[in-house]
Amino acid sequence: MPQHREFDLILFGATGFVGKLTAEYLLTAVAADARIALAGRSSSKLAATRDELGPAAAHWDLVVADSSDPASLAAMAERTKVVVTTVGPYLRYGMPLVAACATAGTHYADLTGEPLFIHDAITGYEQIAIDSGAKIVNSCGYDSIPSDLSVYEIYRATLAEDTGELEDTTLVAYLKGGMSGGTVDSGRAMLEDVAANSARAKILAHPYSLSPDRSMEPEVGRQSDQALARADSIDPSLHGWVTTFIMASHNTKVVRRTNGLLGWAYGKQFRYREVMNAGTSAAAPLVAAGIAGGIAAGMASGAVLSRVSLGRKLLDRILPAPGTGPDEKARRSGWFTMKTFARTSSGAKYQATFSGTGDPGYQATAVLLGQAGLSLAFDTLPDRAGVLTPASAMGEALTERLRAAGMTIEVTRVP
Repeated sequence: MPQHREFDLILFGATGFVGKLTAEYLLTAVAADARIALAGRSSSKLAATRDELGPAAAHWDLVVADSSDPASLAAMAERTKVVVTTVGPYLRYGMPLVAACATAGTHYADLTGEPLFIHDAITGYEQIAIDSGAKIVNSCGYDSIPSDLSVYEIYRATLAEDTGELEDTTLVAYLKGGMSGGTVDSGRAMLEDVAANSARAKILAHPYSLSPDRSMEPEVGRQSDQALARADSIDPSLHGWVTTFIMASHNTKVVRRTNGLLGWAYGKQFRYREVMNAGTSAAAPLVAAGIAGGIAAGMASGAVLSRVSLGRKLLDRILPAPGTGPDEKARRSGWFTMKTFARTSSGAKYQATFSGTGDPGYQATAVLLGQAGLSLAFDTLPDRAGVLTPASAMGEALTERLRAAGMTIEVTRVP
């Protein structure tokens, strides 16, 4: 990257729902002399957003850029060290910005939960980003920073204590929060992509579809993202039932990519899965089964409806609209806790706890994305470029930032 850029960080999509939340967070997190700009399609909307942020943001510049105008994206990328983008679904709107940042040697962070998008970014721009020195970092929100950093921090503990390689590793998600219109629209974008090209379904289904080299991946048998089990089958300290976690199929691919990008440092027998807590009540088994079955049925139904125009119109009517989300009271009442249980080749056991306050997809994601962008802009990071994951790009620097921002990230060795 050239040493002198006009801005440290540009937030692209600043007038959208999550973009505004991220801008509000950055206002509380950046140094007074940080060079921040807000970017989007409309100069008037950008000015209104800046006014809403108050006097502290009055000196932030405004940059007009449009995802459908590659020249404007290239010009934006060349002006800054880092672009943080909330403009999705990324499959529809994101790739021109990846191209611009990879070419300009500009670091990039997004919120994608779309494996197909990351796969295409790797295929199209990995080598370009490596050559320019750009860090193209996907999935810097609730998906997938808690998953990625939890396993990475357990790995660091095994190194410090020389307890061998990671083997069976399971994350259990506990959360209170709503489903955003943007998340739903991202899911639809993938379903429509698969409907147009059925071969793309293999990318979604394969656990190592984001691997830097599939031939180097471990042979550990089937790894499924579908779950329905007693919680104590994961660890004796857990009670009740666990079920399918809707973002597991994405997060697990990101974590496995990190292992590959680190030279398979987690181990050649590393098995990773994610599940969601379904409670401890007498009805918990039925709840767990209903969630697992509902997710599978919902995906199947969505895939069918996405194939035809009438089906897509029906989905438009019944699903949350992009750019919508809960009110401030609901956002602040949310929370998440991710507990990750791991066993090593020597038999040592570890638990990582990663928790935060605020709705995971909104309030907490604004913190996660904001700190990822600031880490890319200001921290001394591993000398690694290309299409990266949060852990492989920022590692412990991001962990420390998030701890300082109020999130809990702890690793303990357990009996």
